[in-house]
Amino acid sequence: MKKKWIWLVPAAIAAMVLFIALGGEIVRLLWNWLLPPIFGWREITFWQALGILVLCRILVGGLGGRGSHRYGLRRRMAERWDAMTPEERERFRQGMRERCGFGPGTSGTGQTNSDLNTA
Repeated sequence: MKKKWIWLVPAAIAAMVLFIALGGEIVRLLWNWLLPPIFGWREITFWQALGILVLCRILVGGLGGRGSHRYGLRRRMAERWDAMTPEERERFRQGMRERCGFGPGTSGTGQTNSDLNTA
């Protein structure tokens, strides 16, 4: 069993390093190929590309957990929604519309979205 670990651990570390290096190089090449000609932005280095890759992972993929937290949140929200009465659902929808700027009085005319769509 120890012989297996002696080869497995270094191979796993080498694979992770290769994966990170390849990902950073791919991001650098794509950035330098697309963005300077299209938008006139500067070319980036490998380390900047690696930083972008990490930033994207944090912003889009989270810090880990393979989405189990998001699934649990979605499930709890669905359970709460199912437990609401139709009046509570409509009150929730109206509150969300107001928070997002689609409620009455946000456009200055006092009209709701449905009023604007029928006019």
